[in-house]
Amino acid sequence: MSTSRQLHSVIDAFGKQGWHCDQVEGRDVITTAFEAHHTHIHLHAQAFTNLNALSIVAESPMSFDEERERYALELIMRSNKQLTLGNFEYDLDRSLIVFRITNVFEKEVYDADIISSMVHCAIAELDRIVPLAGVINRTADDLLEDISIPLLLEREDLLPPVPEYDGEEEEEL
Repeated sequence: MSTSRQLHSVIDAFGKQGWHCDQVEGRDVITTAFEAHHTHIHLHAQAFTNLNALSIVAESPMSFDEERERYALELIMRSNKQLTLGNFEYDLDRSLIVFRITNVFEKEVYDADIISSMVHCAIAELDRIVPLAGVINRTADDLLEDISIPLLLEREDLLPPVPEYDGEEEEEL
């Protein structure tokens, strides 16, 4: 199977960013991995040629025991309420926190800036939620009932640092 124009544009966009990726044989899918601030992220991008759509899926391993799982699922669901783009999931079978974002493009050649933004968004969102899930895992059994997921979501001390603007690059408007 040859690479579709859509997936080829994704591979080119990754190359422009200096991101290594591997194509999954026989599918319009590429895979890669990133080291984020808080976690290792496995990422795959899948082109849906019949829809002219691209889905970016970022995953990070995180397992919960039976007592903590309900708190983790609440964290993930409440996090989704705050999102404008994309969504969180928890893969119960593989013990993975997942962030998925999809875009439908007008042209067969996808816009590299949009692709890069989707990847950055997926990494940032997953890197934001993983340390909060870690708090749930580290909470002592006798204190679990005291966890307030809404308050946990307000914590800013665990957010990854935001790169500072050095003033040398000009912003496009």
